[in-house]
Amino acid sequence: MEIKTLTRAEEEVMRILWRLKKAFVKDILAEMPEPKPAYNTVSTIIRILEKKEVVGYQAYGKTHEYYPLIDEDTYKRHEVQNLMQNYFGNSLPNLLSYFANEKVIKEEELKYILKIIDSPESNS
Repeated sequence: MEIKTLTRAEEEVMRILWRLKKAFVKDILAEMPEPKPAYNTVSTIIRILEKKEVVGYQAYGKTHEYYPLIDEDTYKRHEVQNLMQNYFGNSLPNLLSYFANEKVIKEEELKYILKIIDSPESNS
């Protein structure tokens, strides 16, 4: 299944669904920060997520209970791969050097990352 990149609003709804596991539009809306969008806005976002095949639903008459069709880790992996491919030539050293050069990552954090990379579990 090809995963499509989500807009910021779509990601916000997905984060709520990942946390709740399943929810009605009113439940999603209740979890959103102020100022809350209109009910119809959230409903429209959900329908877009259905078309993107990342959300499914169980119908109860005219009401639908929504649930994620992909898990959060799968989506994160997809987005990191996109980031690597689109901005860093699929190169982990390019990505890490960017963060190091921009001082986004501290030296201790970089050492920790290198320790993780060198660990036997990451080489399996």
